[in-house]
Amino acid sequence: MGESKRTEKTRVLVVGATGYIGKRIVRACLAEGHETYVLQRPEIGLEIEKVQLFLSFKKLGARIVEGSFSDHQSLVSAVKLVDVVVSAMSGVHFRSHNILVQLKLVEAIKDAGNVKRFLPSEFGMDPPRMGHALPPGRETFDQKMEVRQAIEAAGIPYTYVVGACFAAYFAGNLSQMVTLLPPKEKVNIYGDGNVKVVFADEDDIAKYTTKTLNDPRTLNKTVNIRPPDNVLTQLELVQIWEKLTGKELEKTNIAAQDFLANIEQMEIPHQAGIGHFYHIFYEGCLTDHEVGEDEEASSLYPDVKYKRMDDYLRMFL
Repeated sequence: MGESKRTEKTRVLVVGATGYIGKRIVRACLAEGHETYVLQRPEIGLEIEKVQLFLSFKKLGARIVEGSFSDHQSLVSAVKLVDVVVSAMSGVHFRSHNILVQLKLVEAIKDAGNVKRFLPSEFGMDPPRMGHALPPGRETFDQKMEVRQAIEAAGIPYTYVVGACFAAYFAGNLSQMVTLLPPKEKVNIYGDGNVKVVFADEDDIAKYTTKTLNDPRTLNKTVNIRPPDNVLTQLELVQIWEKLTGKELEKTNIAAQDFLANIEQMEIPHQAGIGHFYHIFYEGCLTDHEVGEDEEASSLYPDVKYKRMDDYLRMFL
């Protein structure tokens, strides 16, 4: 019975559909056979890349629905079309930081009263574990917590998907800051480089998210993306690259106090980035707690053949 229920088409609305993770979630929903709706906001104006993405989604079979965060009724109408709402609003300081806009979405879902599941924009460190985080980067976690509290206070069924570093930001560059490409000669190693970190290809994050959204096992739960082969230290990641290129990089170990030195003098987005890197690579916030098999995406969905980091890094050769 459970399986036949899962194969029924689920109607999904993706908000933040043209964003970095959002567009992947749209494609994953369509590939999974969900009846997929994307929210198009009138604020789109002359943003041609976004318009073209919407047209490409339409071509793939997605339905475009108009709605604005400044028009509550339009959001309620959009939400009434679907069973599940997935938000992928941006939450990084160096792009747009829109996490609290989701509170308007929570209000609309509450008023619509028909939504069986809401997945707010998460996909990173688990906010309830980050109460100690350094400012200004902690704003991301505080705001995500505010959204979670609103969801739970409204009694909206939810799934929170957390727990991995996006490979394009953390793996391709061997976790170096201010570049997305692998270093040629020298690499900075955080501390001794032996803290375990979780890396995941963004397409896999989208696939796992899409699998959870109508799974009874993930109702009102946090699902961690922690694929075992991608739980690596920074040094292990560097060694994978060295093995692929046949060339050893010159390593500089950076002590925690040096990494955090002069943080106050930096621009706010950079300060936020330094804080997040610190929690991941020095404290090990992605791996310093146990996660049961029933809470881990790759064991819940073994059919997703997730990309290993040696395969990921091969793209850069």
